[in-house]
Amino acid sequence: MLPSLDDETAALVHLAAILAGGSEAQVRSALTAVLGLVRSVWVEEVILQTYLFAGFPRALNSAREWRRISGERGPDVDAYGIDDPVERQQKGEVTCATVYGRFYERLRVNIHELHPALDRWMVEEGYGKVLSRAPLDLARRELCVVAACAIAKQDRQLHSHLHGALHAGASEATVTAALAVIAPLLETDDVRRYQGLWARVLGK
Repeated sequence: MLPSLDDETAALVHLAAILAGGSEAQVRSALTAVLGLVRSVWVEEVILQTYLFAGFPRALNSAREWRRISGERGPDVDAYGIDDPVERQQKGEVTCATVYGRFYERLRVNIHELHPALDRWMVEEGYGKVLSRAPLDLARRELCVVAACAIAKQDRQLHSHLHGALHAGASEATVTAALAVIAPLLETDDVRRYQGLWARVLGK
């Protein structure tokens, strides 16, 4: 359970939004700002998961900047990698079901109807290989996904992951605070729309 948004998590959420949609200068500034404030392993996990929501170019450029700014070498091996396809699938199903809750079965049907490959990649690649990695808990990952979806104006996915953050253990107050962290990065109309979306998620 993540009952409140601590300073470290707030900085991580802000970073996730910038990595997904900011300029190169903003990325450098955001990475510099989290140095010494956010634990390195969390920064690296958010950089890694950026490729799911903003593509490899942004993830690669962010990783390159982080190596330069932090002065830390990349690991020789990925200690947290989930390499076995069966394990990825199993972990992916559990993580995806946690995020989507009662919507999970319908999600799988809907995505499979779009294309079976997308359904397989979503579960094994997205939720298994990436979002099930151990160093960052699912509640914080989901808050970072919310940030990435918001800055990318992906309303449908944002709606799903607002639910997902709650399902993963973030409190209502924590999600509200996370949305406030990224609001200055968004256009006024987007902020208003997302506040309405969040209210609908809460049934208000």
